[in-house]
Amino acid sequence: MLWANRFQAVEADIIDSQESPKKDWQALKASYGQLPSASQAFAPIFVPILLICFGSIAKFPSFPFGQGMLFEVLGFLGQPLTALLIGLLLAVRLLKSADKVAEFGERISQGITAAAPILLITGAGGAFGAVLKATPLGDYLGTTLSALGVGIFMPFIVAAALKSAQGSSTVALVTTSALVAPLLGQLGLDSEMGRALTVMAIGAGAMTVSHANDSFFWVVSQFSRMSVGLAYRAQTMATLVQGGTAMAVVYVLSLVLL
Repeated sequence: MLWANRFQAVEADIIDSQESPKKDWQALKASYGQLPSASQAFAPIFVPILLICFGSIAKFPSFPFGQGMLFEVLGFLGQPLTALLIGLLLAVRLLKSADKVAEFGERISQGITAAAPILLITGAGGAFGAVLKATPLGDYLGTTLSALGVGIFMPFIVAAALKSAQGSSTVALVTTSALVAPLLGQLGLDSEMGRALTVMAIGAGAMTVSHANDSFFWVVSQFSRMSVGLAYRAQTMATLVQGGTAMAVVYVLSLVLL
C-alpha cells in the first residue's frame, strides 16, 4: 500500500477516447428514470459469484450437497461461463432505454472494444510464459538454486526465480515444492513449524515478481490504463516489495519459532 500510494497522483497514460462523460447523481437519475433496487443492482455481480462458489463447494470430496440432482444442477450453474451468462441476463433486465435491443447492442460493442485489446495482450503474455515453461529453463534454475545452503531463504529464492523466469505463480509453487521437499532435513526445516514456514517462504517467492511474461501483469496494466513503463514501476516493483516484505516476516518468525 505504501508503494502504491507513490502513484496515486499519476494520471492514466492510456486515455479511452470513447469513454462516456461522467454524470452527477441528478443527471443520472433523470436519464435513467426509476432506479433499480439494491438487490436488482447487485444481482448481476453477486449471483454469478455465488453460483460459482456453490458449484465449487458441491464438488468437495465430502459432497455436502450429495451426488443427486442438486449436485448436477449446481455443477452446471457453477460453471463460470454459465454463471456469467446468467449475470448478463440479469444485467439486461436493468436496461431502461425505449429500444432495449439497440442499447444492448451498443453496450456489447462498448464491452468488446474495451476488452478485446486486453484479452489479446493477456493471451500474448500467457503464450510467452507458456513458451518459457516449455524450455528447460525452470528445471535448470530449480536444480541449480536448490543447492544453495541458505536455509529458509532457499525456497523463496527458487520460487522467485521460477516465477520471474516463466511468469506462472502456480508453476513456481508446484515446482519449488517438489524440489524443496526432499531437502527439508538438510535445511533444518523438517519440523512441523519448519514445514509451515517453508510453505510461507514459497508463497512469498511465487509472487516475486510479476512482469511481461505474466498474463496478470497485462490485465492490471491495461485495466488501469498504465503504460508498460509505469506498470513496471508500479506493479512489478510492488510485487517485489510485497514478496521481500513477506519473506522478511517469515525470516523473523523462523528466528523465533525454530
